[in-house]
Amino acid sequence: MDLFEKISQNMGPLGQHQKMAHGYFAFPKLEGEIGPHMLFRGKEHLVWSLNNYLGLANHPEVREADAQGAKEFGLAAPMGARMMSGNSNNHEALEQDLAKFTGKQDAFLLNYGYQGMLSIIDTLVDRFDVIVYDAECHACIIDGLRLHMGKRFVYQHNDIESCKKQLERATKLSEQTGGGILVITEGVFGMSGAQGKIAEIVALKEQFKFRLLIDDAHGFGTMGKTGAGTHEEQNCIDGVDVYFATFAKSMAGIGAFVASNETIINYLRYNMRSQTYAKALPMPMVIGLRKRLELLQSKPELREKLWSIATALQKGLRERGFNLGITNTMVTPVFLKGELNEATAITMDLRENYGIFCSIVLYPVIPKGLIELRIIPTAAHTLEDVQVTLDAFSEVAVKLQSGYYKEQNVVKA
Repeated sequence: MDLFEKISQNMGPLGQHQKMAHGYFAFPKLEGEIGPHMLFRGKEHLVWSLNNYLGLANHPEVREADAQGAKEFGLAAPMGARMMSGNSNNHEALEQDLAKFTGKQDAFLLNYGYQGMLSIIDTLVDRFDVIVYDAECHACIIDGLRLHMGKRFVYQHNDIESCKKQLERATKLSEQTGGGILVITEGVFGMSGAQGKIAEIVALKEQFKFRLLIDDAHGFGTMGKTGAGTHEEQNCIDGVDVYFATFAKSMAGIGAFVASNETIINYLRYNMRSQTYAKALPMPMVIGLRKRLELLQSKPELREKLWSIATALQKGLRERGFNLGITNTMVTPVFLKGELNEATAITMDLRENYGIFCSIVLYPVIPKGLIELRIIPTAAHTLEDVQVTLDAFSEVAVKLQSGYYKEQNVVKA
């Protein structure tokens, strides 16, 4: 069979819907200034789909730092990969600041979060090592596992007994291969909003010999007394051996970093092929990230505002009978029972008739028969935004229960 013909006959679980979904349910275009109110198809919407947790995307000091960095250096600098010709004092200063903030000896900047996590796994372990990981780890972790030529064991989501059983299997195997064990989980699971049971996993080190890597993309800047992350929230900073987070969430930027002890970070610096052969993060972004980190640390009121909005939103939804699953973070999933046609109708009703834009999540990400409306609160939202959303969701729930969304034409002309 011709390769392209085979692809055209199987566009994938999401791609099969591209003709119907593109531009509306998938790849929508939000326009205007980044914030809780943006334009979608020419109409203003209340937006709950941006990972701009602390509202830094349009903070005046951030905008100024970004602009000054671009004015001074342009977008090309530094030219080349860090190892060859793309290093700078700004890159190293940001790494030092991140390491100190997250309680580690050293840190290494990465061009992208997804690519970064995938490459960390690929670099840290060889075919003799064994990986134990949470069943609901992010796709970037799963793709990293696919590169691993050794054995891997999966434990049931946030189930410590299951983790313990897999560690027992991993220990027996590693004794045969002479390799080590790497446990991988997340600080905050981005779809469910649940914290990973990091402290409980760390406690297993009393019984098993392993190293722990966490992906704290959603926890960095939002969790913990100072915002240092979920490992700070759970008081187990030292027990996390390798800490990873992205700049795409609370920092409203692009790129990522990994933090650990000095030896491990130097090993990653000199062995991560994805960074050795990739151009360094542009100087304006690095300068802007330094300002973002400064504000994250010096303005705790931003994190306090985020949590006041998240708490009000979640409290209001639960009081109105909505199922938010097991979230214990700011991530707010709203689970409804329904099928694909109802999910698309609800999304359109919210956008067209209520002016509310939030992401929709369906099978295979969540079980069949469920609809998840994923709400991301930010420090830029207001309590008025929360109230508008609560009222709209209450009306939508009544419509869903009445069978309204099984009809074809539910959107006003």
